[in-house]
Amino acid sequence: MRRLELIVVDIDLAAVVVPYVTAAVAAYGSAIAQRVQDGAVDATTDGTARLGRRLLNRILRRGESEPAIAAAVQDVADRPDDADRVAALRSQIRKAIEADTVLAADVATLLGTDGATIDASGNRATAMYQNTGIVQTGDRSTAWQDRD
Repeated sequence: MRRLELIVVDIDLAAVVVPYVTAAVAAYGSAIAQRVQDGAVDATTDGTARLGRRLLNRILRRGESEPAIAAAVQDVADRPDDADRVAALRSQIRKAIEADTVLAADVATLLGTDGATIDASGNRATAMYQNTGIVQTGDRSTAWQDRD
């Protein structure tokens, strides 16, 4: 007898945002607060850091949470390898996103997730937001993909 399962995954936007923001912090250092508001795009900065700058710019425009997030960003800029500081930044971003549905929608749009919910149901079901390779389930299955 087969057993069906339903798995629902709500994307934690804060957890998705933080790697981009920390990439921006790594790229811009302690000047991140000034660079976020600067509309000019630095051609030498990679796409991850540029998206992080755009995300942080939008998040900091939420006035109520700006001081706490700016302080957390500065803490990460001072010690980027400190996991506790990164966790504190994630917590502040999560609070801002949970308190403001417009901000959450804007962040999701910037990320390209549009608040996606990913569902998988059935025996050996798989679920993902984005994939560029083979996904397969089953006994004795084989697959091959040519990557040019």
